[in-house]
Amino acid sequence: MTDTTSREMKVQDKKEVATAAEQTWPGVIFAPSVDIFETDQQITLLADLPGVTPENMTIDLRDNILTLTGEVAPVGGAEEKEILVEYDTGRYYRQFTLSDVIDQARIDAQLKDGVLRLTLPKVAKAAPRTITVTAG
Repeated sequence: MTDTTSREMKVQDKKEVATAAEQTWPGVIFAPSVDIFETDQQITLLADLPGVTPENMTIDLRDNILTLTGEVAPVGGAEEKEILVEYDTGRYYRQFTLSDVIDQARIDAQLKDGVLRLTLPKVAKAAPRTITVTAG
């Protein structure tokens, strides 16, 4: 049995945002789980936002602070009575501080199947390069 097949699959529950600031939004606020990857040319951020649609997603960039906000409304209709509810709905909220290596004008965002993909390109001066040495 290989190491990957012997590992157990772990389900992670939604995490409610814990902040010292006073909350001004009604309802529950969740911090979406994220994965961040880096190459020489860009940083890619993947955020899990199940149930959020592009219409209910806001990405704000001010003073090098990137703020993600998404909202999921309850799925039941007004005439339906809840019998069992295991899926929490509410608002997603997460902030990131961007460094000067990010080209903020070229940030791209795509939301597909509940996963937000943010592509954060690096400025040209931040990308590493090799300098050729010539005889002279």
